[in-house]
Amino acid sequence: MEQRDNGPGADQAPVTKRGEIIAVAGAKGGIGRTVMTVNLAAALAKNTRLQVAVLDGDLQFGDVGLAMDLQPTFTIKDVAEGIATMDGFTLSSYLSRHGSGVRVMAAPERPEQADLVTPHAVERIALMLAAQHDYLLVDTGVGLQEQTLQFIEKADQVFVLTTLEMVAIKNTKLMLETMEMLGLRDKVQVVVNRATMESVIKAGDVPDILGVETAYYVPNDFGMVSQSLNLGIPFVLNQTKSELAKAVYKMAEQLIARREISHFKPKPQSLLQSLLQKTKGPASFF
Repeated sequence: MEQRDNGPGADQAPVTKRGEIIAVAGAKGGIGRTVMTVNLAAALAKNTRLQVAVLDGDLQFGDVGLAMDLQPTFTIKDVAEGIATMDGFTLSSYLSRHGSGVRVMAAPERPEQADLVTPHAVERIALMLAAQHDYLLVDTGVGLQEQTLQFIEKADQVFVLTTLEMVAIKNTKLMLETMEMLGLRDKVQVVVNRATMESVIKAGDVPDILGVETAYYVPNDFGMVSQSLNLGIPFVLNQTKSELAKAVYKMAEQLIARREISHFKPKPQSLLQSLLQKTKGPASFF
């Protein structure tokens, strides 16, 4: 179900804070990026204090609208066409609102329209959405295309999905190695999707194979996921007691906990402040 949304920016002035950008990526198609994105967003939105948005970053074949049963009036192409004069108030009117409270910036309707969305427009749109929401989740395209790299560079955290299939593991390892060379590895968290599927590769062996310390594990339930996609209802909303939903809620809880902890951390000194403190020496009371 879709509601036209005027968003958080419609009732108040644009905020200057920036929410967290979370990119959901993968080195292979069909491993669950879109399903993970919409369900994680819906799980985060269960916390009514949070404003959550999804940007469908698969500009050619994005399926976020389908996965959430939305028929968007506008897409990112429409925003890109007016990006020169776009502000937060106006951008809010281009978003579709899901019943869960999640706001969605849909992908273009047709593959050829993706070329009309420039890198400059993508960056401005992502940053404006992040300024208006506590979390912006981006469902990226397959691999490390230019647009995907742009989202990953801006992201605060990147969930790289893989499965226990040999091809998925091989491609994921190459993707992680490439991200290491690009200096993007520190923000990556591996998610082993369909972790309980039958495979010669065991889920517990994936971190060692990929050279990572930890990973999230999401169980396999092909039937539930297929039903979720066909109905356009995220399973975290109508199958809350399932092991699949519990795994996604756990990820959402850890994201929220990390965010709350970061808010209590003392602000680090700037380089200039540190230098001034060193040159001043001990404080004098005379």
